Amino acid sequence: MINNVPKKYQPRGLNILYEDRDIIVVDKINGLLTIGTDKDKFNTAHFLLNNYVKKGNERSKNRVYIVHRLDRDTSGILVFAKNEQVKSFLQDNWSDFSKKYVAVVNGIMEEKEGIITSFLVENKALKVFSVADCEKGKFAKTAYKVVKESDKYSLLEIDLFTGRKHQIRVHLSEKGHSVAGDKIYGKANNELKRLALHSFSLTIIHPYSKKKMTFTTPVPAYFKTLVK
Repeated sequence: MINNVPKKYQPRGLNILYEDRDIIVVDKINGLLTIGTDKDKFNTAHFLLNNYVKKGNERSKNRVYIVHRLDRDTSGILVFAKNEQVKSFLQDNWSDFSKKYVAVVNGIMEEKEGIITSFLVENKALKVFSVADCEKGKFAKTAYKVVKESDKYSLLEIDLFTGRKHQIRVHLSEKGHSVAGDKIYGKANNELKRLALHSFSLTIIHPYSKKKMTFTTPVPAYFKTLVK
């Protein structure tokens, strides 16, 4: 593992879980974009990690490449590639990797375990929803299991089989149990501090060694307080 970058270049809002010559794996806080938008190009994991690998040398050719994304308000594990070959390998094999999330949803789920499938499309307002026509939408598959409940919320462990935009949030909302704190697909609730969705486990095949590697992070403490 490489970790010889001066402390002042350590990226804010990102906890580095692993780094070598090919990949860098981080735990992203909620509220931080993965990649820049027209409105915000600098407060992103991509920008901060590019600065990090350059070690303060603007002439450095070191950079990181986007492999996948997390929504701004979703926290958890992100992996970045350090060259285009690694990026291509990870993206080509992404569907075979294991991606696990935890979420707190509104209400008590009648079915404690299940698989949700649909075809997802995005409208002009950038909101995603399910359609029956496979030719109009992209196939999406989400598995969930209830691990704890309170009188108002349920804590779920989720297996993400496909990585469509807002997939988990849409599937759970359409099932009648939106993710707590979801202002787009759920009910507005100013009492909630954040979107209760976190990528807590990622298993990949290393692009060079071809060894299976699993990275994990703890369930956010705030999630646990909701289901006490």
